[in-house]
Amino acid sequence: MDDKKIELLWTHLHWLVVLAQQGSYTAAAARLGVSKAAMSQRIAELERSAGVPLVRRTTRSMRLTEAGQRLVDETRAPFERIAHSFAGVRDLAGRPRGLLRVTAPVALARQQLVPRVAGFLRANPEVRLELELSDRLSSLAMEGFDLAIRHAASVPDTHVAWLLCPTHSLLVASRAYLRRRPAPKTPEDLKTHDCLHYPRAQETPTWTFESRAARRGGERITVPVAGPFAANNSEALRDAALAGLGIALVPDFSAQSGLQAGKLVEVLPQWKPVGAFAEQLHAIRPYASHVPQAVTAFVAYLRSAFASGFTDA
Repeated sequence: MDDKKIELLWTHLHWLVVLAQQGSYTAAAARLGVSKAAMSQRIAELERSAGVPLVRRTTRSMRLTEAGQRLVDETRAPFERIAHSFAGVRDLAGRPRGLLRVTAPVALARQQLVPRVAGFLRANPEVRLELELSDRLSSLAMEGFDLAIRHAASVPDTHVAWLLCPTHSLLVASRAYLRRRPAPKTPEDLKTHDCLHYPRAQETPTWTFESRAARRGGERITVPVAGPFAANNSEALRDAALAGLGIALVPDFSAQSGLQAGKLVEVLPQWKPVGAFAEQLHAIRPYASHVPQAVTAFVAYLRSAFASGFTDA
């Protein structure tokens, strides 16, 4: 195949890279803003030109062949450099524009990001925001995200982080639950309570506390906990606490509305939960020499918005 014909396939190669990143024809077509049929046609044309299969498809899944994976591995980085270069040129126009892809935990996004999105988009009409709500830790570069909003105690050296605000964890329960069961006076009392927890890797869940009393000198206590309900989502834990199922350990932004409405009560306020959730909220992205203005503008907007605290959910 001559060089001119290869140049005609550059778009096809880019679509193959996007297919590999998204993991399905449907998701790749949505990412590119084309039909699934157009996506399939381009990949078929590329396979005919290459003379070998590049993708194996079944009714439930797709995977790259060895040849397809080699093409993706060798062309992904050049396409990323092209995208960054073009974004840099567009930013010379002086105002934020283009697609901004952000990933954030489900509860945080629903309660704190979505209510703030309208203000940002009104102020930046040439920006389109795509928000993925997921508690899964995504590979930002591999999955094409510009930014992640995360609780994080530390950030990899290959990434840049902007601190949005501090946050902390709280123990909460409904008034109805505390009428049925005497409120715990020490962390050890939790062993006899229904505790609603975030499932972790260990077999027996535990909560760790640090004393706020000066006379105890930051004493730490770890206690095993058990209860009728566990969930990997703080919003679900809060709602279970509101329903009177037990005592929940949740981030402050999830507990705030219930506390202010008097529907939840803080438990063991003289003890600080530690290690459950990170105590800082960050905006994170992989290090790059050029940061799109849409990213810079969104981070600045969030830092200003979170400076006044969390909103009621």
